Amino acid sequence: MDSGTKLKMLRKQAGMTQQQVADRIGVTKSVISFYELKERCPSPDVLVKYAKIFHVTTDYLLGIEREQVVDVSGLGEDEIAAVKAVINAFKKIKKTEEISK
Repeated sequence: MDSGTKLKMLRKQAGMTQQQVADRIGVTKSVISFYELKERCPSPDVLVKYAKIFHVTTDYLLGIEREQVVDVSGLGEDEIAAVKAVINAFKKIKKTEEISK
């Protein structure tokens, strides 16, 4: 997945508009559109802001790593355990699907 598509996907998953992202980053809505269309590349400072907003690493945004970070701050131990259990269940399903191909 290219960086523009990734930025758009993260924005939509967060339920944010281009204007909301622009306001948080300190650029115009059209600049966000340029990033998502790959007509411009975000500066390192902007990448860091994106990473903080969407709780991912800059390496993820740059395509260096595939892993995403799940922000569990504010959750209790039982809730964190439940989130981990759901993630592990999905991983198990995915692995089973890959084996059966």
